[in-house]
Amino acid sequence: MIRQSKQKALRLFALHEFVRDHFTKSDWIKLGYLTDNQELIEEHPRLLRSLDFKDDDYEGNIMQVLSKLISESNNNLIEIERMIEDKKLRLSSPTYTFVSTVHTQEPERVITFAPDVFRVPDKPVESNVLSVMMPFESRFTGTYTAIRNVCSRLGIECRRADDIWDNSILIQDVFDLIFTSRAVITDFTDRNPNVFYETGIAHTLGKVVIPITQAVGDIPFDLRHHRALTYLPNSEGLLKLEKDLEKKLAKVFV
Repeated sequence: MIRQSKQKALRLFALHEFVRDHFTKSDWIKLGYLTDNQELIEEHPRLLRSLDFKDDDYEGNIMQVLSKLISESNNNLIEIERMIEDKKLRLSSPTYTFVSTVHTQEPERVITFAPDVFRVPDKPVESNVLSVMMPFESRFTGTYTAIRNVCSRLGIECRRADDIWDNSILIQDVFDLIFTSRAVITDFTDRNPNVFYETGIAHTLGKVVIPITQAVGDIPFDLRHHRALTYLPNSEGLLKLEKDLEKKLAKVFV
């Protein structure tokens, strides 16, 4: 029994060290879902706050939460170790990644191209950024707010083209935003041609594209093989959209 306790303690110390050096807010929230301990993590008085502000007590908060999770169930220990092994694999992978809405593996062929219409930004892809492509109309404010609510809960940075102004040409800002994002939400409601154009850019750049719409009929025929989330623009419909998006984004931003 003493030997088993010592082995578990050593495993805990190893987990603590990796979590301290590599865990993000999004990782913690995902861990809460995986272990069914969202409340312990999200309502902890200091854990996420000390991470955000790089406070000195962060290491102690890590140990407190990990110890609590492991003491509740040995399955939690296994789940944490599995999650960390997955993250180690991603950290040790090559610096380039292939992200697509269709393929789950890297393709056999990769093309290199230089667009004439856009300037390729001298910026890295940000692994924690989600961009949103939708009409800039007030009636979509509720939809954008719902998306931002989900991102806030998952620790994801949500951006829309009207949130930035880095270039004199709007479409260059749009291209930069899509280029630097890990995933893109596109709202096909009302068949907005700008959104269709931006979706094509996102697909060409190999981004994860998450289509949403208020009416399935607004999705172009050539894109109907991509699964879309449908929603109604009322309070009940937007709450459902938040729930559906949270499940989807929790899998994308791992």
